[in-house]
Amino acid sequence: MAKEEITIDGAKKYGPYSAGIRSSGVIWLSGQIDPDAGDVIAQAKGSMAKIDELLNAANINHDNICFVQILLADINDFAAVNEVYSAWLSKVEIKPARAAFQAGALPAGAAIEIVVQAME
Repeated sequence: MAKEEITIDGAKKYGPYSAGIRSSGVIWLSGQIDPDAGDVIAQAKGSMAKIDELLNAANINHDNICFVQILLADINDFAAVNEVYSAWLSKVEIKPARAAFQAGALPAGAAIEIVVQAME
């Protein structure tokens, strides 16, 4: 099983991991955070922008996303993040499966982390 790393220039990493991996037609993106962006909405948009860059680097788009996992520092942000998420995937006919939950703490004090799995 061959693996290919998916990267974007200048992306800050918070540990020894790949931003994305492609293998056997599956794309796994590590959790994306943007803790310096501001409030949870700005951080969500920043995380989604990083995901868009990684999808582009993998030559795929939102339609290829099969599963999204959203980790929130505060579950009370769910409704606000859901609005941003809905707009982000508004043109996708079949929405990806999704899980969203509150995490005890996120890296670098982030308010949100988003993990994506996609298929080619």
